[in-house]
Amino acid sequence: MNLPFKPLHVSSLKEACVSRLESLILSGELKPGERLPSEREFAAALGVSRPVLHEALVDLEAKGLVSILPRRGVQVSDFRKSGSVAMLSTLLAFNQGALDPQFIKSLFAMRVLMETETARLAALHASPEQIAELDALLQRERDCSRANVAGLTEVDFDFHLALAIISGNLIYPLILNSFKNVYTHLTGSFFQLVQGSEVLRDVHAYHVRLVEAVRNRQPDLAAEIMSNLLRHGETLLKGSMPEFPGR
Repeated sequence: MNLPFKPLHVSSLKEACVSRLESLILSGELKPGERLPSEREFAAALGVSRPVLHEALVDLEAKGLVSILPRRGVQVSDFRKSGSVAMLSTLLAFNQGALDPQFIKSLFAMRVLMETETARLAALHASPEQIAELDALLQRERDCSRANVAGLTEVDFDFHLALAIISGNLIYPLILNSFKNVYTHLTGSFFQLVQGSEVLRDVHAYHVRLVEAVRNRQPDLAAEIMSNLLRHGETLLKGSMPEFPGR
């Protein structure tokens, strides 16, 4: 197998192993179903110990990139069939932070599906204390400078997470937290794109209307506002990405 297994010389050899193998798999150099060399041979090629390599392979298996088969070695997996949410950050890192159009389209579709439901449920279940928390987040948003991309990104995530928690569904906030890095990368790119513009006022207006729908126990309206908010952001990102699918 003629693959670029060069010795690794970095502070965290395990993470370097993980990164190297992720790159080989996601680039297609290692294909689903392909068997990796024995751990002894592979460790020698990478210039690391077998325990370090084994720990890296365990991490990759948890992400759904490989399968460790007893007495049969390690096999590359199709992450679309076996991958976990940890793959979201991996895919983003593999693209070196670039917003891959198909990846973003898929993420938006997932967000619309899940977050319209969190908004609907929040309008059904929100307590007075939780509504007060949403009001406090709106105030944080108002107080944040339009030029403060990091601050806007943080309060936006906290707002959506609060709605997920208020929904009463234990899984939704865990899903949101599990890909926080990807989520904030996307929203950060959005706020960078519209930095200082009137679009930020429009986003805040959506948030205000959404909180009012929650306050007034209007689940269908809350879901509609959330859907419109997310599609508003998607439309603006499409406009800045000529290669965006379906543009």
